[in-house]
Amino acid sequence: MPNKEELLNQIKEEILNDKNIHLKETATNLVFGKGNPDSKIIFVGEAPGENEDIQGLPFVGAAGKNLDKMLEKIGLSINEVYIANILKYRPPNNRNPLPEEIESHTPYLIKQISVIQPKVICSLGNYATKFFLSGGNISEMDKKEGITKLHGKPLNITLKNLDIKLIPLFHPAAIIYNRRLLEEWDKDIQIVKNEIN
Repeated sequence: MPNKEELLNQIKEEILNDKNIHLKETATNLVFGKGNPDSKIIFVGEAPGENEDIQGLPFVGAAGKNLDKMLEKIGLSINEVYIANILKYRPPNNRNPLPEEIESHTPYLIKQISVIQPKVICSLGNYATKFFLSGGNISEMDKKEGITKLHGKPLNITLKNLDIKLIPLFHPAAIIYNRRLLEEWDKDIQIVKNEIN
């Protein structure tokens, strides 16, 4: 029986061999995920940015440094969490994901989650939060409440037969542009800590 690391590598190979996945042609690298496959917690962002596209790893730019600092505040390191994105390839010029791109990429995210089986998923920002709240139904995403109302509130959801405790958080990039969100983030990340202990 393959272990989680091997199963995740199989999913990664599937993406690399998928000739129909959106954004592959315009991106430099696949940005699959990083961290501990045995983690109790997964952080899911929206899409890779420029630094992530170059390095092939999620959250390595300024937002990633922010996330690292915030995890340190609750005594967690990258070795204890898993980090992925809704999209596995960068949209051109960091534009917002299109519905067909989300639809093309998220089956792979769901497979990652199925392998890792976390206790908690933290959705980072609006797109990730709305994806999870819609139960993976892309056409329902726009009807869901946004991060401003939902941040820091643990929610029990079902995503493709997976029961998940979701905790929406502001995206670490948002905190770079709006320092007032830092206080909210500090409160929210404590809620995350309480849920995984």
